[in-house]
Amino acid sequence: MGTLFKNVRLQDDTDLVDIRIDGETIAEIASGIDSTGHDVIEGDGRVVLPGLVEAHIHLDKALVADRCLNRSGTVKEAIAVTAELKPTFTSEDVRERAEKTLRMEILNGVTHMRTQSEFDPAGGFTGFHDIMALKERYKNYIDMQVVAFPQEGIHKAPGTEQMMYEAMDMGADIVGGVPYNDFSANDHIDTVFEIAKKYDKPIDFHQDFMDNAEGTSIQYVIDKTIAEGFQGRVAVGHLTSLGAFEPEALKPIAEGMAQAGISVFSLPATDLHLGGRGDTHNVRRALTPIRFLRSHGVNVSLASNNIRNAFTPYGNGDLFQIALLGIAGGHLGGADDLPHVIDMITTCPADALGYGDAYGVEVGKPADLIMVDSRKRADAIIDLATKLIVMKRGKVLVRTTKETEWFI
Repeated sequence: MGTLFKNVRLQDDTDLVDIRIDGETIAEIASGIDSTGHDVIEGDGRVVLPGLVEAHIHLDKALVADRCLNRSGTVKEAIAVTAELKPTFTSEDVRERAEKTLRMEILNGVTHMRTQSEFDPAGGFTGFHDIMALKERYKNYIDMQVVAFPQEGIHKAPGTEQMMYEAMDMGADIVGGVPYNDFSANDHIDTVFEIAKKYDKPIDFHQDFMDNAEGTSIQYVIDKTIAEGFQGRVAVGHLTSLGAFEPEALKPIAEGMAQAGISVFSLPATDLHLGGRGDTHNVRRALTPIRFLRSHGVNVSLASNNIRNAFTPYGNGDLFQIALLGIAGGHLGGADDLPHVIDMITTCPADALGYGDAYGVEVGKPADLIMVDSRKRADAIIDLATKLIVMKRGKVLVRTTKETEWFI
């Protein structure tokens, strides 16, 4: 028996439609589709979206806020206290926390994810194996990409470079990097590109996570991406330093990123929490300049980064809440911006992660869909709409019902 969504809204300027799903695929989108032989989900005008895309998250160090206290609220202390804690992680501990976090995300409509998984000589591959196993165990419920991520640097943590190659041999999907946390950002970037070329894999950098413009390496990443022919295969997270650039200096960087096809993941829950800690007044928003980058053709997405740890002491796996933070922090609430924020947790990250051709609410594409408790697409985020149905390849994974009683 196939599934039929009846009377749902895809866009705010079009009529309600039905969506017929046969097997794992969207077979028909039209009005008045015959429901015979189908399991009917009545939409009653509610919005259907493609499954949400979590482009940047750390499953392996989620839910440790009570063990990893960051009293200053700075990036420096977050890195330091987490480095002290990681050697105490056990395989069972990582597996339990990561799976709990993953299920939180699925409950909130995430059908595609890129997760960072770190390792270093002190902790070995504890946790990395468990994230890879989790990817396999949940492969029918979520598409997951795993990033080989050297949080403690590559060259300043001897042995890490070899571990990067080993992680790729074990099946990591993406080569990660963190240039600002190594002896030389450029040497770090060179090594990441070398590994990516060997394995023919995309790259994902934690990039220029700082409040000031000095010491950035994004221009080197742009030049390297073009020189190595990696256009469209590089993404960067944070990039908060660009918020400190004057417009005339920022413009060529934005244009260069667009030319290189470098996607940006803005991480407002983390960046608003950790950024601007040195400011005594007029505290900076400490976000990458989302509107400026988008206006110059850069693909920008919103993502969670961390959930309840030293980097981000809150979060529940709800990308709508992340997007709402992005709206407020990134000045995205204007009439021309707000309707497109939903794209920054759906189609934009899908393109950045390489899912674009097999993603979306279109005939012939996988039925990775969510139905939300909102009747206007542009309002789904500001409604913080409940995800009533979460579907992966035609199979309903989550069905949430709501019941409210009034006594006034």
